[in-house]
Amino acid sequence: MTEEQLKERKEIVLSLIGDPAYVPMKLKEMAMLLNVPKHQRDDLKAVLDELLREGKVGISKRGKYGKPETFAMVGMFSGHPKGFGFVTIEGRDSDVFIPEDKTGGALHGDKVQIVIEQESKGKRAEGSVIRILEHANETLVGFYQKNKNFGFVIPDNLKINKDVFIPQGKDMGAVQGHKVVVKITDFGDGNKKPEGVITEIIGHVNDPGTDILSIVKAYGLPEAYPEEVMKQVERIGDSVDPKEMEGRLDLRGWQTVTIDGEDAKDLDDAITLTKEGKSYKLGVHIADVTNYVTEGSPLDQEALNRGTSVYLVDRVIPMLPHKLSNGICSLNAGTDRLALSCIMDVDEHGTVTGHRIAETVVNVDRRMTYTAVNAIITDRDKAVMEEYRDFVEMFDLMKELSDILREKRRKRGSIDFDFPESKVILDENGKPIEIKPYERNAATKLIEDFMLLANETVAEDYFWQDLPFVYRTHDYPDPEKMKRLGTFINNFGYTIKTQQGEVHPKELQKLLEKIEGTTEEALISRLTLRSMKQAKYMPMCIGHFGLAAKYYTHFTSPIRRYPDLQIHRIIKENMRGGLSEKRIAHYDKILQGVTVQCSAMERRADEAERETLKLKKCEYMSRHIGEEFEGVISGVTNWGFYVELPNTVEGLVHVNDLHGDYYAFDEERMELIGELSRKTYKLGQKIWVTVTGTDKLAKTIDFIPAKRETEEVE
Repeated sequence: MTEEQLKERKEIVLSLIGDPAYVPMKLKEMAMLLNVPKHQRDDLKAVLDELLREGKVGISKRGKYGKPETFAMVGMFSGHPKGFGFVTIEGRDSDVFIPEDKTGGALHGDKVQIVIEQESKGKRAEGSVIRILEHANETLVGFYQKNKNFGFVIPDNLKINKDVFIPQGKDMGAVQGHKVVVKITDFGDGNKKPEGVITEIIGHVNDPGTDILSIVKAYGLPEAYPEEVMKQVERIGDSVDPKEMEGRLDLRGWQTVTIDGEDAKDLDDAITLTKEGKSYKLGVHIADVTNYVTEGSPLDQEALNRGTSVYLVDRVIPMLPHKLSNGICSLNAGTDRLALSCIMDVDEHGTVTGHRIAETVVNVDRRMTYTAVNAIITDRDKAVMEEYRDFVEMFDLMKELSDILREKRRKRGSIDFDFPESKVILDENGKPIEIKPYERNAATKLIEDFMLLANETVAEDYFWQDLPFVYRTHDYPDPEKMKRLGTFINNFGYTIKTQQGEVHPKELQKLLEKIEGTTEEALISRLTLRSMKQAKYMPMCIGHFGLAAKYYTHFTSPIRRYPDLQIHRIIKENMRGGLSEKRIAHYDKILQGVTVQCSAMERRADEAERETLKLKKCEYMSRHIGEEFEGVISGVTNWGFYVELPNTVEGLVHVNDLHGDYYAFDEERMELIGELSRKTYKLGQKIWVTVTGTDKLAKTIDFIPAKRETEEVE
């Protein structure tokens, strides 16, 4: 078929498909309609394939051809630094690959309409973007590059692989090396780059603090509070008004402590504990934030917009202004504070036999740290025990009850992943001087145990009252992922039982207990965690898989989490005379939106926190290039393997740096295997590596096997 014939036949097909009366049909039906003889049907197929590649024709799963939009699907576009991308479509198991020349100018995060052009069993579907429905990036943060009469902004987000063109006079006077915020004025298309105007100069790339501030701007994290919020805050007193205490349960005579990290300033939970016979009386007292943040007020709207406090390496971006979060709402020692308390009677088996939720007044006796409490209950440090001699009996009781509660959760199947978090120590200029794991101790665990019990107690109470509420949910894992995990652990002689494709959390807990202390513990623990779904907020109670809990909510941190604040408001309204039908309808109407917003803001905060950690780890390791470290392989892919060091820093050993052999990736066993040497690199394996480089923009660290490792192979 000549080029002229191809062009002519394409026009005929497009004319047919463009007819308003046309109904999608298969190749055979189209050939009959166009009077194409059997021996020329391959030519017609070639024409249709060409039109599919151009995005001018669409095809259904059953092989029917029609207008692209007839078979179009909507999803979220995820970009890749190399220019191609993937589209995630709700309800579809796997994403759709979009080649670089078919992205249609879509940028990472855009909502797009696509047509699937190629799909076969066992292979990832391939498609093209035919329309961008919503742009995700009205502003971008990046590195300014100055040319003679214009400039470019290279986005910090590597998933956006297009520079933004800055016309002359639209650069705010930025110079080469400035980190800037650019507002996109023209998103361009597949052929033309986006264009924008610089709206803010963050600072020079080498200035202290510019790196973290760039992440703050890139994630759209809020900084200053709106003027109307601060005006509302000004009207709030610095101490509790005696009138506000009227009608509340007065617990100021109860021995009360807060237990937090050394540098914590927003203290939103306090504990009381006594024991009579075999019964414990545990009081979990939570700051009554809703007394100051009233529904629909500017403060409330701003708190919902933020959703959560964000804890970055060098700063906290609080959900509530400091006057509340560190002041009147914080349960500071020696001051009267308003609280919402869950007071529970707990028997010797850890079962709550009775409880009361009440509006209270508390006065904390001591502000304790995890370090000091651990020194008492674990180390039995005589000096510390003497300093807090009036409280030692209560702390011992706390340890006693904590052990009971933890054992009860273990028996029902609660899964406890004990991966260390990172703690980064910075100097006065924001440079990392030490990175170490932030380990949990007995004191952090006992507070965790008491908060979990309060959360479960409150959730169960309000579930059975059948009132609108916000629950913290964690769905059952995807059966396919569990099947893959089961296949993988079989290689190590372990099994997990499933019923109709579903696994009980107790099965995963038993697995983690079996692997404890083994060489494959890190490997299987990580894969188990990756096989589970993400927890989220919902107005329905579907249980919490990871905790093996039927009822669960977030009640204990209203200073830093909006869902807690939201349920406090419902609880107090219910205790003060019950919810009318009108108020029930009101909450039914708003809670879906509240939970979606809070889940989204939680994910944003988590991502921003991870990015700042990666950045500082990268900066720290840049001063250790050429040095050797022992680590553990934490991830294996076909392009290499990741190694985690004892200080929680992770870097990549690229497969191209594994000299002396060709290494093939065994996906089923998650191993790289040398074809000649049969040497393997697998998850959980200890290895010595040398730091070879860092990339601050990509936030990556490069390793190679240390000399002692390569000598072993040779």
